[in-house]
Amino acid sequence: MTTTVASVVVGGSPLTPEQVLAVARHGAHVTLTEEACKAVRRGRERVESLARSETPAYGISTGFGALATRHIAPDLRARLQRSLIRSHAAGAGPEVEKEAVRALMLLRLRTLCSGNTGVRQATADTLAALLNAQITPVVHEYGSLGCSGDLAPLSHVALAMMGEGQVRDASGELQEAGAALQAAGLRPVELGAKEGLALINGTDGMLGMLVMACLDLARLLKTADITAAMSIEALLGTDRVFDEELQLLRPHPGQAVSAANLRALLADSPVVASHRGPDCDRVQDAYSLRCAPQVAGAARDTLAHARLVAERELDSIIDNPVVLDDGRVESNGNFHGAPVAYVLDFLAIAVADTASIAERRTDRMLDVARSHGLPAFLADDPGVDSGHMIAQYTQAAIVSELKRLAAPASVDSIPSSAMQEDHVSMGWSAARKLRRAVSGLTDVLAVELLTAARALDLRSPLEPGPATGAVSRTVRARVPGPGPDRHLSPEIAAVAELITRGTIVEAAESVISLD
Repeated sequence: MTTTVASVVVGGSPLTPEQVLAVARHGAHVTLTEEACKAVRRGRERVESLARSETPAYGISTGFGALATRHIAPDLRARLQRSLIRSHAAGAGPEVEKEAVRALMLLRLRTLCSGNTGVRQATADTLAALLNAQITPVVHEYGSLGCSGDLAPLSHVALAMMGEGQVRDASGELQEAGAALQAAGLRPVELGAKEGLALINGTDGMLGMLVMACLDLARLLKTADITAAMSIEALLGTDRVFDEELQLLRPHPGQAVSAANLRALLADSPVVASHRGPDCDRVQDAYSLRCAPQVAGAARDTLAHARLVAERELDSIIDNPVVLDDGRVESNGNFHGAPVAYVLDFLAIAVADTASIAERRTDRMLDVARSHGLPAFLADDPGVDSGHMIAQYTQAAIVSELKRLAAPASVDSIPSSAMQEDHVSMGWSAARKLRRAVSGLTDVLAVELLTAARALDLRSPLEPGPATGAVSRTVRARVPGPGPDRHLSPEIAAVAELITRGTIVEAAESVISLD
């Protein structure tokens, strides 16, 4: 599913999650408002006044962290800012994805444009220009403790603004930053007082990844309702347990939404209607079918809380020290990532459990003792063919990994900076593992969708409902129906791509409305 946002204006109103995604993932152009430019100039005037003062001001005329007690002479302050960025650009490990880096850049630009950081207009303009030129600094997996902001990741961005370090150009080619800036007609920034600190002291990396995860999970939870409905049909389950009156007995908002989606998806389903009469001797379905809205609903409520935190953070100004509207420059602790880290971890739990219940439904469809008439492993010739046996192994391996990724990062803290920074959030680590978890959930749902579509084909001449039928036809346009064993890995990848692009949700919503 692509965005229609071509340009995002920074300054004044808080950014929305959808605007962040537009810039980060889809390359939307960034424009600064005149209001933002005026705020930047006001903040800079205050910083320059403090730089001329005899009174020490943290990060302006002093060192940083545990070295904050040293007064820095005026002729060393430009070097102070350069040294800060060079020393803090100390990341290690694999490159971080382009979209995560672009989200980080946009969110730091948003804070710069508040005027509360004290940077110069040229510095904010350069960061916007990097985004618009599709120049992406190389940021590494490790280096942020999620406190004093995402220091190392943001320092790699600031280093590129100085014309140093490595970047990826618009084509993805690895280049030295100086050469890439020159090719784009941009001049490196020469950092002034406080600017180095202002560029790196924020929760922008973990927040950017939270925002994107929230939007991706909104789509995946709709997909989970779709795959659950198809599995319920394939396993000859009932839709009576999703009755609105039953759901109102436990008034969790997410549960109500999920149950309503399941009712809509299963409406007018011939396969459900086929065993609704008095001849059916099934008393109640297994938990993985019957409790689908309780699990997916709890995940939805978790997501709603996480999005609320993300939106509050998008309306926050994170820097230390911060330039206040009355001209004061004050130290603070707003850079601590705990609010973001907690919900990143909370979402990883919801992702793991949503995947876990999906895997259990898949396993039921493959087990001849529990599938109510389907062939063993949905194989064409069981014994000769293995059907989807090992696809469920893949699900199980991913679910096991997701359980490990659900272990919270935010409960850990390793003191740093000679005990000056003695409690940290590990929010960046929580964000990194949540990204892996979201990818894993996508693959787990792809296997359930692939398996349920095959099982529904094997129920012929019984037909699925109009909405689930539309989804099955969408899958069949990319993946063949039942038959002798085939190479399954490309089929799983193809269905995962349909999920990621939003095509599966769009297919269902061509017939019904989903919340």
